[in-house]
Amino acid sequence: MALSDSLIFLGLPSDLYRIWKYKPYIFGNFLCKFNVYLNETCTYCTILHITTLSVERYFAICFPLKAKATITKRRVKGIILLIWVCSAVTAIPILFLFGVEHRNGSLPEETNECKYIEQAARSGLLETMAWLSTLYFFLPVVCLVLLYGLICRKLWRTARNLEGHHAATRERHHQQTVKMLAVVVVAFVLCWLPLHVGRILFAQGSTVLYEISQYFNLISMLLFYFGASVNPILYNVMSQKYRKAVCKFLNHNQAWQQRNLSRSGKTSVEGVEISSFL
Repeated sequence: MALSDSLIFLGLPSDLYRIWKYKPYIFGNFLCKFNVYLNETCTYCTILHITTLSVERYFAICFPLKAKATITKRRVKGIILLIWVCSAVTAIPILFLFGVEHRNGSLPEETNECKYIEQAARSGLLETMAWLSTLYFFLPVVCLVLLYGLICRKLWRTARNLEGHHAATRERHHQQTVKMLAVVVVAFVLCWLPLHVGRILFAQGSTVLYEISQYFNLISMLLFYFGASVNPILYNVMSQKYRKAVCKFLNHNQAWQQRNLSRSGKTSVEGVEISSFL
């Protein structure tokens, strides 16, 4: 999920330019399609990652022994790969829906736009993609609400039977994890709900709904990037394990850089010694 949130920002320069100067679009047809496809893929990927994390937490809290034996690193890597493949494949139709077009009878260098292709929209592809992304959004939300209801019921039942320091520590860890995931899900819903509402309105073909959808599109684009940036902050603030993992990663990179510097310094010294000898 961290990777998908990071990749989303690759399309930020193009979107900022479109806000500043909508026409003409100067980045070309390839970057137009690539930006839309990448955003769609990362959107699906983030949704599936949040859902998968919640399923993992459900098994870890409600069935800890079974989860420890079932959820292995190898299977986790396989699931992550499957999520990326599934997201990339289901986002492919949007490549045929968007592109660079200009108004008939106008100069392309003055009126080029990165927008939906009218011929593809008339074929029904626009409406199909709108409903597909809507299902990608609302079905996981229903799943998450159900999972968190079951997790909260489990924690409420076990809280009355806790005894000893270790049991209390374990329960605090579970509660912290549930709180972190719940906040991430709520932030996700609030940030990306306008995007899907705007798509549904836009796909209806009505002139009035089209005008309304444009306001949703502007708000959703801002919230889209805000949602991608807020997830790491929430993880860092609410999860001690996440903070430790980040520190470990940064320390590893720092140690790697220091080793490279020491090696390059050693090579320089050896070069000086050889040149002095010659």
